[in-house]
Amino acid sequence: MQRLAGCVLLALDVLRDRFLDWRDHGILLTVRRHGETAAIIDVFTEGHGRHAGVVRGGTSRKVAPILQPGAQLDLLWRARLEDHLGSYQVEPLRSRAAVALSGRLPLSGLNAVTSLLAFALPEREPHADLYRRSEQLLDLLGQDEIWPLAYLRWEMALLDELGFGMDLSACAVTGSDQDLAYVSPKSGRAVSRTGAGEWVDRLLDLPPVMRGQGGASDDEVARALRTTGYFLEHRLAPALGSRPLPEARGRFLDAFTRRL
Repeated sequence: MQRLAGCVLLALDVLRDRFLDWRDHGILLTVRRHGETAAIIDVFTEGHGRHAGVVRGGTSRKVAPILQPGAQLDLLWRARLEDHLGSYQVEPLRSRAAVALSGRLPLSGLNAVTSLLAFALPEREPHADLYRRSEQLLDLLGQDEIWPLAYLRWEMALLDELGFGMDLSACAVTGSDQDLAYVSPKSGRAVSRTGAGEWVDRLLDLPPVMRGQGGASDDEVARALRTTGYFLEHRLAPALGSRPLPEARGRFLDAFTRRL
């Protein structure tokens, strides 16, 4: 009997050794139903990037309220093989649902962030700095006076992280760092008023706020977001297979510009 029990324990140890697992924390991006009671979640984690997995009982009354986009989660992922979908055990760290539902701007802002991350990030590729920026941005939800500026800086960081950032340090034509007013849609480099010449009508707006200057008024932030939007739509999206940008970004811009 003891020998049998020993064999059973040995077999369990072998099975445990066959599983891969890790623990991390992350921001919930998307949730979709899987079967009758489970859910598949996509999470942006600090150490493992955007990573999906199954949550058993994810549609239950106990777990479903936890699985809200934008929520901060403690995660234990486990799978038999590295390339398997795997399963998550989740524990809530911080819910952002209440502040998101406090107004149109925070709700649309949260949806814009989670949608863009789900759209743009490659699977299972760590982006620790962008993760920290995203967490800090979402923690500012509800502070409507400063959130659009923080969002603009985050969107610029997103483009930079994924290889589509802008070089706003000096004019691409003259080399000067003075009187920079435009961005080249082709190179992403700044252009001065003097350097723009006859090409001025083909250049994008460069409000001072994009260089960390000026008063960062709502009008400047809105103009800057039109410029970053160009690079999201015409540079990033084509690199991802020409998928359209998430509509959530447009809804956020609409909510923001309504207050101008």
